Amino acid sequence: MTLIRNAGEADLPAIRDIYNAAVRDTTAIWNDVEVDLDDRLDWFRQRRSAGFPVLVAERVGGIVGYAACGPFRPQFGYRATVEHSVYVAEDARGGGIGRTLMLALMDRLGDAGQHVMVGAVDATNKASIALHLSLGFAEVGRMPQVGQKFGRWLDLVLLQRLLDDRPVP
Repeated sequence: MTLIRNAGEADLPAIRDIYNAAVRDTTAIWNDVEVDLDDRLDWFRQRRSAGFPVLVAERVGGIVGYAACGPFRPQFGYRATVEHSVYVAEDARGGGIGRTLMLALMDRLGDAGQHVMVGAVDATNKASIALHLSLGFAEVGRMPQVGQKFGRWLDLVLLQRLLDDRPVP
């Protein structure tokens, strides 16, 4: 059984480890540098102080994934739009944890008055794109060769989903 809950500072070593594995081994994060615990503490505190949720998926034995979001863009006009991140430990992938984290994150964001959720996914990550589409996201753009990692250019797929049906802000 998987428990989805709000993350706390005690979860940051596990979050850091999942993040760093994605940095080392995947194109899910377009970063070449692993982070330390101080970096994750800053990241966590910034999100929490801005009112954004940070969630973890916990199973017996520890944290197996996390989800978070932050502002889509810094200008005030984007205040009801967030960009999210969901990462699952390699040995826990394919079991529905990513879906469960996404659903919990969308619920919390909708309850908090957010209107649009944006995902930015490496175009080769077919599983993530399929997950987003299955959750009602629509592909709204492709940006060829805007990133690089592992000695190659990367294409970015932008996906978005409305979280509510408000006709006006």
